[in-house]
Amino acid sequence: MRIALPLAASLLICSAIACAQSETQAEPSEASLVLELGGTASRSITENNSSFGPSFAAEIEPLENKLEIEAGASSLFRRHSTEWDVDVLFKKPWTLSEKVEFMIGAGPAWIHSRAYGTETTDSAGLEIEPEFMIWRSESHRFGWYVEPTYEYNFGAGHEQSLAVTVGLLIGFHRSK
Repeated sequence: MRIALPLAASLLICSAIACAQSETQAEPSEASLVLELGGTASRSITENNSSFGPSFAAEIEPLENKLEIEAGASSLFRRHSTEWDVDVLFKKPWTLSEKVEFMIGAGPAWIHSRAYGTETTDSAGLEIEPEFMIWRSESHRFGWYVEPTYEYNFGAGHEQSLAVTVGLLIGFHRSK
């Protein structure tokens, strides 16, 4: 796991750079790949504790204005515990303006927890997530995002949590 996540992130970034378009494009267009780099704060509803950590995701839009697919990972830390969440979300996008987008989606999650350095659990879960994307310009190259999330863990205890992720957007465009 320690090698897989950095390797996957490196492959996504390299593929994005390979298909990135030069800054001299005359007309603005939707990004073909969007990277999300941010931080997450999570609060367990059932266990009454909080976690914080970094978050990374990559998003593509295979069906324009109909479907976006986001694959992401976050690492959450709290006293004596670490949790890795990996998810794939299927989202419906709406363009609110040339610089603001809203989408809502859901999808499966895999949760890997480690408590006190020895107790390890793996479980499946479900995430529901609305997202606001605010772009600096109409070219959709850089911006920021806010994602509130509800997660239901199907593992022992059926933990439920609420989280919010805030961070930077980096859009990559296809060459014509």
